[in-house]
Amino acid sequence: MAAASSSSTELPKTTTERRGIPGAQFVEDVETYLTQTGFDVNSALAFLQERLQQYKLVEMKLLAQQRDLQAKIPDIEKCLDVVATLEAKKGTGEALIADFEVSEGIYSRARIEDNDSVCLWLGANVMLEYSCEEATSLLKKNLENAKASLEVLIADLQFLRDQVTVTQVTIARVYNWDVHQRRIRQIAASSTSKDS
Repeated sequence: MAAASSSSTELPKTTTERRGIPGAQFVEDVETYLTQTGFDVNSALAFLQERLQQYKLVEMKLLAQQRDLQAKIPDIEKCLDVVATLEAKKGTGEALIADFEVSEGIYSRARIEDNDSVCLWLGANVMLEYSCEEATSLLKKNLENAKASLEVLIADLQFLRDQVTVTQVTIARVYNWDVHQRRIRQIAASSTSKDS
C-alpha cells in the first residue's frame, strides 16, 4: 500500500481550492476512497491528520493577519481624522494643541500652526511628507485596501474552517469504518472457529 508521508499526494475529486488553500474531500464511501487513493486505513488516517495540521497552521497565520488588519484599520481612521482636523483648522489663524505619542506610554504636547503638509509613517522606518490632500487620498486608499483585505481574509477563514470540519468528519468516518471492519472480521473469525 502507498504511504502518506508526503503532502504532495493527490486525492481524486478534491474540491476547489481558495487562494492556495486546498479543498477537503468529503468521503461518502470509505472503501471506495481507500481503493482510489491506494491507502490502507493507517496511511489514510496519517494523511488526513497531516492535512488537518496543515489547515491548523494556515488558520493560525490567517488569524494573525486578521488581528493585524483589525488593529491597522482604526489607526488609519485615526490618521484620517487628524488630517481632517488639520485641514479644518487651516486658515483660521488658530493653533492646534495636540498630545502625540513619542514612544510607548510617553507623550508630548505640540502646538501646530498653519501647515500645508503632514508626515506619514509608511513603515520600515520610512516617513514621507505629503500635502493634506495627498495624505487624505493616500489614507483613504489604504483604508479601502485594508477593509477589502479583511473581507477576503474573513472569507478565507470561513473556507478554511469548512475544510477543517470536512477533514475531521472524514477522519471519523475512516476510523469508524475501520472499527466496523475489524468487528466483522472478528465475528467471522469467531464463528468459523466455533464451526470447527
